[in-house]
Amino acid sequence: MDPSAHDHGGHDAHSGSAPREAPAPWSMAAKATLHCLTGCAVGEILGMAVGTALEWGNLRTMLLAIALAFLFGYSLTLFAVVRAGLDLTSAVKVALAADTVSIAVMELVDNAIIVFTPGAMDAQLSDGLFWSSLLGGFAVAFVITTPVNKWMIGRGKGHAVAHAHH
Repeated sequence: MDPSAHDHGGHDAHSGSAPREAPAPWSMAAKATLHCLTGCAVGEILGMAVGTALEWGNLRTMLLAIALAFLFGYSLTLFAVVRAGLDLTSAVKVALAADTVSIAVMELVDNAIIVFTPGAMDAQLSDGLFWSSLLGGFAVAFVITTPVNKWMIGRGKGHAVAHAHH
C-alpha cells in the first residue's frame, strides 16, 4: 500500500509522533478572559439592572442577564473580526468558536456565586450586596476561566480562532 495514501491524522509524518501543542502564555489567556469578561459584564449588569428595576422574578432576570452576556460577549469578537475583513457569516462562526466555552464557564461561575450568596437574589440596585455579589462573581469567574482559556488557546481553540483573523 502506498504510504502517501494514509491520512496521518495530525501526526508528524517525519517523527511518527503527534504534533506538540504549544502552551499558551498566561498573559494571552488573561487578555482573552478579560475580553470575554468585558462583554459578559456589560450584558450581565444590564440584564440584572433591567430585571431588578422592572421587579421581574429572579429566573427571568437571570435569564435576561445570561442572554445579554452572551450577546455582548459575542459582539465584541464579531465586531473585531468584521473590522479585520471577514464577512458576516464567517465572523459569526469565529465568534461562536472563540467565545462560547469561555462565556459559558464565566456565566456558570458568576451566576452560581450570585445564587449561593445569601440575600443576593433579593437585593435591589441600591444595595451593596447586589453589586458586591455581582462584581465578586466576576472576579471569581475571571480566576476560574483564565486557565480554561489558556488550555483552549494552547490547543488552537477558543480565542486562538479569533486571533488567527486579527
